[in-house]
Amino acid sequence: MANIDVQGYLRRLGTEHPGKPTIEGLFALHRAHVERVAYTSLQLHLGQRTTPDPYDSAARIVAGESGYCYHLNGAFGALLETLGYDVTTHRGRVWRAAPEGKGLGPITDEPNHIVLLVEAENTLYYCDAGLGDGLHEPLLCVPGETTQGPYTYKLERTRFENGASGWSFTHDPKADSFTGMVFEERIASLPDFLARHEWMETDPESGFVKNLDVYRRDATGVDHLRGCVLTRSDGTTVTKREITDSEEWFDALADVFGLRLPGVGDVAQERLWKRVWEHHVAWAAQQG
Repeated sequence: MANIDVQGYLRRLGTEHPGKPTIEGLFALHRAHVERVAYTSLQLHLGQRTTPDPYDSAARIVAGESGYCYHLNGAFGALLETLGYDVTTHRGRVWRAAPEGKGLGPITDEPNHIVLLVEAENTLYYCDAGLGDGLHEPLLCVPGETTQGPYTYKLERTRFENGASGWSFTHDPKADSFTGMVFEERIASLPDFLARHEWMETDPESGFVKNLDVYRRDATGVDHLRGCVLTRSDGTTVTKREITDSEEWFDALADVFGLRLPGVGDVAQERLWKRVWEHHVAWAAQQG
């Protein structure tokens, strides 16, 4: 079994070793993760290829990098397991438009999300550090609504068309990123996510390939950078700022999202900015 640099990981999270597994420790680690390790597709726009292997992802996080759900939840799950928590992974599917009909098709060829279920003090929690503007803290695995800062989430039991049982997570409609997510109760393993990860990193129709997004969740709201538009939302007020200067853009990555692009030289940064700015100009022209 591979190892992770626990102390290095905790330094990235800005936390001390939590000691024995507790609910309090789980909540503190979850908050720190979503506040300090941004959700992003930045690596694709730098021309980097990654794997969803949780130990590779943990090493990248320790080095100051980040990623999207496969990387963030995979690495977070490995950290929690190393710290003594009971962790299982599950196939999920994030959606924007409501599924047609009452039944949900089985998550087979489209497991576009990895979900963590974590047991602490004999209590099961749904944990998710890879939903962008989603959870700030774990959700107790019981049906109901939970309010975290400006957002209220709903967790419900569901059943798929193939008879498999699972859970349905509904995002707060005030958030504008996605509508909900369903996940299976069946425990999954790394091979379940390899094909979809490949598609998400390489296919021209992948949202990660099309758009550069960076999210950071905290107790009072969400910071979001899409291309050259930086948004701060607290559930009531949304402020947007267009960034037209490369130095200001990289400062926002570093100061707002904690991404200082370790190992990325000046030439690669110039190439990245050119790509982002050209996409932004084309997008702005479409807005009329």
